[in-house]
Amino acid sequence: MYLFYLRLANILKNKRLTISTAESCTGGLLAKYLTDVPGSSVYFKMGIVAYSNESKIKLLKVKKSTLRKCGAVSEDTATEMVMGLKKLANTDIAVSITGIAGPGGGSKKRPVGTVFFGLVVKGELYSYKKWFKGNRNDIREKSVRFIVSEIIRKIGG
Repeated sequence: MYLFYLRLANILKNKRLTISTAESCTGGLLAKYLTDVPGSSVYFKMGIVAYSNESKIKLLKVKKSTLRKCGAVSEDTATEMVMGLKKLANTDIAVSITGIAGPGGGSKKRPVGTVFFGLVVKGELYSYKKWFKGNRNDIREKSVRFIVSEIIRKIGG
């Protein structure tokens, strides 16, 4: 597993790119893996765990109306999180993750395992919706692995 994150770290270093994260359901797991690599201060600028709606609003400038209308687990919220992070961190790559890791909190519309991602790479915005099976830890791990794979694809690793 470590080699997977080391691969991204080496790509970021070689391309002189910086990355920042805004995480909700993963609780900082992506930031942890990115900073487990020695020398990560070269590419890792900032990690925010915005678990509450209040922190999403205050730190990442997610609109209250978006949270009311769409919910904290939505494409719109993931997009606003990543755009707020991009502006705050002034980073080449910004990532947001929001979802329902379980075991509770799911609904018919958004069952446990539903995760939304926002990604900005070199000014281009991407959003994703995924559904992962498993327990809380599985969902968090799968979420992080998915977005790291996407980052590597987008930056040409």
